Amino acid sequence: MSQRTEAAPTATPSAEPTVWINDLVKGMTLEQKVGQLFVPAFADRAEAERMIKRYHVGGFIYFPDNARDPVQTARLSNALQRMSKIPLLLGVDEEQGLVSRLPYLTAFPGNMALGATGQPQLAREAARVTGTELRLLGINQNYAPVADVNVNPANPVIGVRSFGSDPGLVSQMLAGAVQGYQDAGVAATAKHFPGHGDTNVDSHTGLPVIKHTRRQWERLDAPPFQAAVRQGVDAIMTAHIVVPGLDDSGDPATMSHAVLTGLLRRHLGYRGVIVTDSLQMAGARQKYGATRTAVRAVQAGADQLLMPPDVASAHAAVTAAVRRGAISRQRLEESVTRILTLKARRGLFGDVQVDPTRAAQVVGSRAHREVARRVAEASITLVRNKGGVLPLRSGTKVHVTGPRAQRLADALRERGVRVVGSAQAADAVVLTVQDAGAATAARIRAVRGRPVVAVALGRPYDLAHAGAATAALAAYSAENVSLRALAGVLAGQVRPVGRLPVQVSGLRFGHGLTY
Repeated sequence: MSQRTEAAPTATPSAEPTVWINDLVKGMTLEQKVGQLFVPAFADRAEAERMIKRYHVGGFIYFPDNARDPVQTARLSNALQRMSKIPLLLGVDEEQGLVSRLPYLTAFPGNMALGATGQPQLAREAARVTGTELRLLGINQNYAPVADVNVNPANPVIGVRSFGSDPGLVSQMLAGAVQGYQDAGVAATAKHFPGHGDTNVDSHTGLPVIKHTRRQWERLDAPPFQAAVRQGVDAIMTAHIVVPGLDDSGDPATMSHAVLTGLLRRHLGYRGVIVTDSLQMAGARQKYGATRTAVRAVQAGADQLLMPPDVASAHAAVTAAVRRGAISRQRLEESVTRILTLKARRGLFGDVQVDPTRAAQVVGSRAHREVARRVAEASITLVRNKGGVLPLRSGTKVHVTGPRAQRLADALRERGVRVVGSAQAADAVVLTVQDAGAATAARIRAVRGRPVVAVALGRPYDLAHAGAATAALAAYSAENVSLRALAGVLAGQVRPVGRLPVQVSGLRFGHGLTY
């Protein structure tokens, strides 16, 4: 069991944490209170332990370099928890699909594939599997799921990370995912508030401006966050975006009192933890610089400060701001109380030690891979099938070309499909594209004299340029689990049942064929 501060209760924490958490907060020093706000990245165990001792940090975020395999990760989590007097929130950015930090977890195809299934129960099952594996590693907070409604096909940073372009669909799938993480005992984090779905700038490299009016925001962006609040989501992550229709100050949402306190706290009634997106991102630092950004975020209403570029300077800046009254002690204690309440809700004041052997047995298990298979097969979306070219008939010679061609060819062979080495020797060509955009059309035209089956392995918007293809499908993912599901559909051994979760030029939202 992890050690606690001198002010921690001697009795076992009750189911209602309010009273003893208030006592715990009162007994903490200013430096300890400020430390609870910080969730830094770290290079190795020694650096993490130094930050626990010097800055009393409230948690850490894991990346592949310090979470290399199930046994090592579980042991690291145990060691860090033993070092900390207050239990740590150990988090990871594990959305699955395009954003996956721990390659040894059971792999799922990602949110847009889940959106294509139209089944919130599958989103819940997928999150429960991922959450179960994370908790066995000692990871108790996931910076997922994505709540953004991807209404801009040119969005460079969200795309298939979103469940889709329809606020109702995204809300339903998001609620399922949040419940799945809760089922597993892991804190879910809905992101990126107030909504990153209609930007053409990546906030990792710049500061996007979204021109939605307040009315548009309420119709398009707000519903998934409202669903998350109703579901009792543990945390909501901010976006480093400027939305003049919500706050005309020019401040990014992460530093906007109008957005975080006005909209999220007061308008949506959210009482949980607000965590910033990474403060290392350009969108966070562009207006105020790295150190002032931390202070501005707390003043705006943020509770957790994720990945500050320099923990020492940021911790000193926030501490100094409290001492001079720029951040009130009441405001600081509100954040600390919310963070500790989250930790209590997720059982972290009990025994947080995990079993590395058990983690190795369950992570990536057959039962979990079976859930991923069902998700992937339910997501494959057939949008065109001229002349019934699909499913591939017995004896049809097929050539596969494009991204991940070899892996798809192998999966087709496993299904009994005859794969040949050239288009000239084939009866049909399966052409994969991955975020190729307008180049998709040229690649289809380059295949002469053979029917082309075009498959979008990334954003389904590629299919807007696939009009010359005889058949066209969306897989939303190039993960092996999706390629195997795609092979099953092409071979006629799996029925395509997915529906487009976004509108694609020439194809309506919800479109999908079957056979």
